[in-house]
Amino acid sequence: MVTCNSHFYGSAPSLLPISVRKFQSSCEYHSIASLKFTQVSAKEKKTKPKVPPIQNELHINLVETQQLHCQLLKNCSDCAYRLTFPALKSYSSNAALYSFLITSYIKNNCPEDAVKIYIHMRKTDAKIDNFIIPSALKACCVVPSALLGQEVHGFVVKNGFHSDVFVCNALMMMYSEVGNLASACQLFDKIEKRDAVSWSIMLRNYSRHGMLNEALNLVREMHAIGVKPSEIAMISIIHVIAELADMKLGKGIHAYVTRNMSYEKPSVPLSTALIDLYAKCANLAYARRIFDNLSAASIISWTAMIAAYIHCNDLNEGFRLFIKILVEGVFPNDITILSLVKGCGAARALKLGKLLHAFTLRNGIAMSLNLATAFLDMYGKCSDVRSARSVFNNSTKNKDLMMYSAMISAYAKADCIDEAFDIFAQMTGCGIKPNEITMVSLLSLCAKSGSLEMGKWIHSYLDKQGIKADMVLKTSLVDMYSKCGDIDTAYGLFIKANDRDISMWNAMISGFAMHGHGNSALELFAEMEAQGVIPNDITFIAVLHACSHAGLVQEGKRLFCRMVNEFSLVPKIEHYGCMVDLLSRAGSLEEAQELIKDMPMRPNSAVLGSFLAACKVHKNVNLAEWAAKQFLSLEPEKCGYNVLMSNIWAASNRWENVADIRRAMKDAGIHKEPGFSSIEVHGTIHEFVMGDREHPETPKIYEMIGEMREKLEHAGYTPNVSVVLKNIDMEEKESAVNYHSEKLAMAYGLISTGHGIQLRILKNLRICEDCHNATKLVSKIYGREIIVRDRNRFHHFKEGFCSCNEYW
Repeated sequence: MVTCNSHFYGSAPSLLPISVRKFQSSCEYHSIASLKFTQVSAKEKKTKPKVPPIQNELHINLVETQQLHCQLLKNCSDCAYRLTFPALKSYSSNAALYSFLITSYIKNNCPEDAVKIYIHMRKTDAKIDNFIIPSALKACCVVPSALLGQEVHGFVVKNGFHSDVFVCNALMMMYSEVGNLASACQLFDKIEKRDAVSWSIMLRNYSRHGMLNEALNLVREMHAIGVKPSEIAMISIIHVIAELADMKLGKGIHAYVTRNMSYEKPSVPLSTALIDLYAKCANLAYARRIFDNLSAASIISWTAMIAAYIHCNDLNEGFRLFIKILVEGVFPNDITILSLVKGCGAARALKLGKLLHAFTLRNGIAMSLNLATAFLDMYGKCSDVRSARSVFNNSTKNKDLMMYSAMISAYAKADCIDEAFDIFAQMTGCGIKPNEITMVSLLSLCAKSGSLEMGKWIHSYLDKQGIKADMVLKTSLVDMYSKCGDIDTAYGLFIKANDRDISMWNAMISGFAMHGHGNSALELFAEMEAQGVIPNDITFIAVLHACSHAGLVQEGKRLFCRMVNEFSLVPKIEHYGCMVDLLSRAGSLEEAQELIKDMPMRPNSAVLGSFLAACKVHKNVNLAEWAAKQFLSLEPEKCGYNVLMSNIWAASNRWENVADIRRAMKDAGIHKEPGFSSIEVHGTIHEFVMGDREHPETPKIYEMIGEMREKLEHAGYTPNVSVVLKNIDMEEKESAVNYHSEKLAMAYGLISTGHGIQLRILKNLRICEDCHNATKLVSKIYGREIIVRDRNRFHHFKEGFCSCNEYW
């Protein structure tokens, strides 16, 4: 064994910049086995031609790279050496070998060691040329280390390399990879003689950072000054247009490629990019035509075409094409599988995703961490959380942040709050620091489950860990507090955010809408317009919901007209649904019916459901029967219309019709969605169903129910038995309303929390009229503020009043 020279690791005072010294102090070196070299004589050095320091076709493994590194450290002199590897015989200087060594460490996934070599060269005043600098910058990208990249930039300027376009291109790439796009743009603007690579890198940078309009402007600038893009630049341009899904621009760039190509047909990479472009523009015919014209399709082309079918939800054809690959002897690799699995996740194609998983396991394709994460993410998006957890558990390699985040997202989608936080605890226990994506998933889960205490804990964790909140994370916090009933804290966070985007405005307007603060939502909408923020279709859905919950009919009609005439937005089914809900709630059922008939698209279950629910409230059986027929022709297998019509007939004492519809539901195997209520106490969510006796505190809960009933009767409360839609006697009806799930949750909250503590209850269905009246009185009797979130909105009960003002 050869021990590396001590001066390389000595503690002598360093003259390197602080960023390099910081990096060096955090690294450790290893003793490496030696490798014999053949010394090159002075005569041979004169006669041997000098080759470029890095040859892309040459690759040595990590052990050989370490041996070469050790030999260079052992023989520190100005002599050049020739390795026994034939491909390295012509490397005629230490600088050339160091350049090769840096690149080799990067190729062997050891970028930290590559950086150490650069540090060593700086410390020993070794010659650093314009070939070594790009290699060092590439190492900075992979680590990544923005500080070290800036140090290299400083070295470039001080030593006059900033005029070398090759070096400038590497600097642009480095700044983009470490997330500093502004510096990359400044460098690009200062390059006097840009080459095709410069333009390609800048196009790629804009595309990767989602700045598609800037990328298009760059393409126009290239065209204006007569720069002919290289094939790589052309592929970058095509990717930009594909992300925009602009068919017109796509056809234009296709024509440009055809006119300017050097050969009769576009190359396979160009054709593959065009296939992806037309797929994202939902034009499978064009994509398939390009694919069929390929003289020799690569595995990447096959992957792009299959992904195109998946993207356009033509899963059968995608499956057939995958089988055709195997028949033709083109064996897919892990990158192919990775691309297809991601497509299956986006298209929610669980069956095809499972087939790919089985194929991967049966054929011994290496299950890399990225591939395992892709399968996990696909299962999560397809709501198969059990399979997702199986992939997570079977991943024997060190799980990274992406895998933990994917598992948390899968649980978040399945509303499994305990399991999601268990995974989060495992992740932080392993020393992995969560990022914004992880925290957004947890916040969305808290918002759905109404878990304010857990949401507050996450907010506190963000502050303590110093996780910088970007706009997405800030918006998620506003949304979480709104949906958990704390609208004041949500508004406080909104006010503190200086750089609000349209998503944050929408979140706050939606928050006011669901809490019944219609006027506040309209004022915020006016403020948004005054600040020059242009509303989008989601904004109008939020503001129309606000009008609906507050009974602002005329204002809602005016906003709907403004959306069409002033902002040129085409109303979607959601906007029509809001207007139908607005008119129906206000009792204008005939006008709402006409709107449904005049809609340019067929009404969906949400539109008909809101109309049918309003018919029940306003006791209009004739219009309810009309809506039920529409509902039946739309979704006969759904129970929604059956339940609503059963309730409407029950309220009209038409018990024969009720019996018929319930019999039909039973014969068809249609089950009514069970109602439940939940309450969070000391960080734990407790769920109850009607008449529930499974809770450990059941005796105390029912004792409190009895106490509540006595106090309610003294306050003048009489049970509203009309909400019991069963043909039973009066006494049984009165008993039934006493044990509704929201009352059980309320009783548990009263016995489990101190006097004056706010109670927050989540109801999966619409709160019934009897529970609404009872809760108003309970809030006054016990001096508690009670916040109930049902399927439609929030109800804030305080001192015997509700924020809905009986309009719900």
